[in-house]
Amino acid sequence: MASTSSNMLPLGTIAPGFILYDTISGEELSLFENRGDKATVIFFICNHCPFVIHVNSQLVNVANDYSDKKVSFMAISSNDVLNYPDDAPHLMRKNAKNLKYSFPYLFDESQEVAKTYDAACTPDFYLFDANLKLVYRGQLDDSRPGNGIEVTGKDLRHALDCLLAGKENTEVQKPSIGCGIKWK
Repeated sequence: MASTSSNMLPLGTIAPGFILYDTISGEELSLFENRGDKATVIFFICNHCPFVIHVNSQLVNVANDYSDKKVSFMAISSNDVLNYPDDAPHLMRKNAKNLKYSFPYLFDESQEVAKTYDAACTPDFYLFDANLKLVYRGQLDDSRPGNGIEVTGKDLRHALDCLLAGKENTEVQKPSIGCGIKWK
């Protein structure tokens, strides 16, 4: 399977605002109204990518483990649904319900949000502090389909733990690797 790496948006970047359709609730959601008091994790995923399918259960675990710590999670799919119909909003909703997503699953139909975040692949992770300043971007962990490494979410979890403890994350931030976003 072909793979694409994260573009690694510069640390310190302020999260670009957005209002997107949440396929789970059926409502438009704003980043600013749904951000976390202490942290906000935004990640680009889709339904059909084998890299996302590989980590889906851990995405749910990480979100569940940190949601009571005033951390907000938002998933975004920006894929071209005309050429990739498995990523259509009604199937996003079905997938989110089946996987028990505890976070919004937003549809970026215009692909403008992915472009403003310089997102390149699925999955691609961004962690912002309380002021929506980027403090981590890149991978969930070192696990990839077929590499035999357990999916733990250790890189994102470490970044969250550092942020919540008020400590600097001195670990090397590795780019995520996944399917390229399907541009129109």
